[in-house]
Amino acid sequence: MASFPLPLAVRLAARELRSGVRGFRIFLACLALGVAAIAAAGSTAEAFRQGLASQAREILGGDLSFSIENRDFTREERSAIDRLGQTTYSAGARAMAEAPIGDRRLVSLRGVDERFPLAGAVKLEGAPSLASALADRDGLPGAAVEPALMDRLNLKVGDRFEAGTLTLVVRARLISEPDGLSRGFALAPRVLIRSDVLDRSGLLAPGGLSSRTVRIALPPGQDPRAAGQAIQKAFPDAHFRVRDRLDAAPGARRLIDQLEYFLGFIGLASLVAGGLGVAGAVSAYLSTREPAIAVLKALGAKSSLIRDLHLIQISVLALLGVAIGLAVGAAAPLILGQMAGSSLPIPALFKVYPWPLAKAGLFGLLAAAAFSLIPLARARATPPSALFRRAPKARLPLGLETAGAVGAGLGLAALAVATAPTPMAAAIMIAGVAIAFGLLAALGRGAALLAERVRGLTRGPAKLGLANLAGPGSAAHTASPAIGLGVALLSCVVLIQSALLAQVSDVAPRTAPAMVFTEIPADRAEAFDGVVASVMGPPSPETYLRMPFATGRIIAVKGKPVDPQTVKPSQRWAFDNDITLSLLAKEPKDAGVVAGRWWRADHVGSPQVAMNVEVAEAAGLKVGDTITVLILGREIEARIAVLRKVDFGGFGPNFSLIFDPATLDGADLRSVAIARLGREQEAILTRRLGEQFPGVNVISVREQLDAAASLFDRLALAVRGAAAVAGLAGLLVLAGAIAAGARARAREAATLKVLGATRSQILIAYVVEYGAVGLIAGSAGVLLGFAAAWPVVVKVFEARWSVDWSGVLLLLAGATSLTTLGGLIAASLALSQRPAPVLRGD
Repeated sequence: MASFPLPLAVRLAARELRSGVRGFRIFLACLALGVAAIAAAGSTAEAFRQGLASQAREILGGDLSFSIENRDFTREERSAIDRLGQTTYSAGARAMAEAPIGDRRLVSLRGVDERFPLAGAVKLEGAPSLASALADRDGLPGAAVEPALMDRLNLKVGDRFEAGTLTLVVRARLISEPDGLSRGFALAPRVLIRSDVLDRSGLLAPGGLSSRTVRIALPPGQDPRAAGQAIQKAFPDAHFRVRDRLDAAPGARRLIDQLEYFLGFIGLASLVAGGLGVAGAVSAYLSTREPAIAVLKALGAKSSLIRDLHLIQISVLALLGVAIGLAVGAAAPLILGQMAGSSLPIPALFKVYPWPLAKAGLFGLLAAAAFSLIPLARARATPPSALFRRAPKARLPLGLETAGAVGAGLGLAALAVATAPTPMAAAIMIAGVAIAFGLLAALGRGAALLAERVRGLTRGPAKLGLANLAGPGSAAHTASPAIGLGVALLSCVVLIQSALLAQVSDVAPRTAPAMVFTEIPADRAEAFDGVVASVMGPPSPETYLRMPFATGRIIAVKGKPVDPQTVKPSQRWAFDNDITLSLLAKEPKDAGVVAGRWWRADHVGSPQVAMNVEVAEAAGLKVGDTITVLILGREIEARIAVLRKVDFGGFGPNFSLIFDPATLDGADLRSVAIARLGREQEAILTRRLGEQFPGVNVISVREQLDAAASLFDRLALAVRGAAAVAGLAGLLVLAGAIAAGARARAREAATLKVLGATRSQILIAYVVEYGAVGLIAGSAGVLLGFAAAWPVVVKVFEARWSVDWSGVLLLLAGATSLTTLGGLIAASLALSQRPAPVLRGD
């Protein structure tokens, strides 16, 4: 059998590769780091998505669900829904819970029937079954109670406690419910009781805040989405909120998408930052190969042979770097699953998923091509005479390699945009990274030019350090863009985190109420004001505000039925759900009016409404237009008299809709109130209201803010750790720059020694050079971080801008110190070699 000889380029490349990858360690590390970050982000997100999909029925509690607010299902609605399959009905309301010995706490009561749950299982401690836990004993109903509430009220299994008008007995600790994730964030701890017990409590009466949900187990083969649409079509005025198992937890799914995008973007930025390390490693390797390349060219080798020889080596090593990154990225989620166990808030199915790994691998290969082909093009185009003399490289040729590098760069950006959940946001972020990278590269060159001009004003080691900074092998050209990009990402994360954390821990406590009170009876509103005044003193509009409260749904705008799909997604919530509203005669302080005029206090006539300007603009509404709102079973058409900016986190009437009082004249509306008071007053008022107004719900905003701040701080730690990957990429590039210039630095140090320079003078020169690079790159990175963080905090989150200067200064000091340390390492490596061998070898 005949054998076919391998092409010359392949044989030469194989021979070179057998000598090892010593010159490509930085190349491999930079590629592996970025690929691992992208692969880990994608694999973890896919594990959560698959976990959600595998437990969709359990998460929803069935195949299909219908929810309504502040009313019960009609007989006709129940009949139509019951025909779909097996059903279970539940209801929810809030009440204040109080133990004989313990604190008072707002709880979320949930009443369930005997068929609950249709899918999954309720996890309890202290009772053999849910039916046993909720059964009546000695004339008192049982309850399954979340451990957080039991700890707060100092309860144990068997103890009695009050919840609104109910006396309940703790029969079990409620560990989890199968449909808990689909309900989203809970303001208060959960108490599970029977539906008939909740029905007779009075908490589900019209005018209060309550909800009802029915979950359905459909027969096999029936499409849940089609079934839901059929019920909606049959009852168009019911305003059901419909969920099906195909989208059981949309909030969690969106969070996973955004988390993958954010972490993947950090990985991509690390890959881009490490691209300079890739380019530097290739350039350094080709520099060591210059004599061999010159000999090959002198012997008649074509440029294509030079290109193919080194392209094969780079390709093999790029595949090796990508493989290492994929192995680490695939293993990271598996390790996370083993460490977290069952403590994760979202179900996850950890295993190796091909698509996230394939995407990360493609990112790595495109990055390797984009950053390694340019140095290869220069080496191929440089004539043999220049290579023998070690003259400067040729200008960048417009050839196949350059076209390939540009194409790979464009492919990198296109892949990032195409695979992002929000392509526009991805395009903006990619453009931002590209602009930042260009600015940092220009800054590095500017720093070198400035050092050239300034060095004449200095003497001794400082002059030598500035000369090195201005030279062709300066770290300002190679390392400063990557270091600056890493610092920019880290500072952006730190600034966003500090501003949002300050919002929930500092700004919000000053501007928001400390307490919120709901379910204040209309006939005892003035008595309630008296109890508050007995604790706070004479109230003022700045410290206490009570307002009528109702809920309603916008069903028509400008006389036409609402189509939520025509409303901007950011404000669609106001048109496909019940929203809170109030009635006020006089314009409140700091009303935030941006258009129109408030009605007269004695207004009588057609209903007038003040509307949140953002909600109005989302639906194309302006002053003078009309909206129709379903309130307490009545359809009320009102003219928009005022558009106002609503500060939902501030102290004031934070309602999307405020009507004139004549609109609901005669309606027996309950009230809500907000108050600013100290911690001691809060405790006293809570006790007095428990004695005189047990049916009033008391919400501690301060407590909620403290919990939010603690959670946000833990999340921010994880995000900072992820962003530090980009900083590590910058350090790798710095290490690559030091390694690439080691030979030149050794020759430089040897020459200085021969000319009489002392060891300390050489060390100081290197500290000046690298310290300047770290300070310049770090400062530029912090400024870019400011530019990226400000619009996110102010425009996206609508929070107040505040700066954690200690964190910023720590970042700047860290960048400068680490880069200076790199200079000391470079100097130590150069000084460790004897001058004679170094100079003879050159």
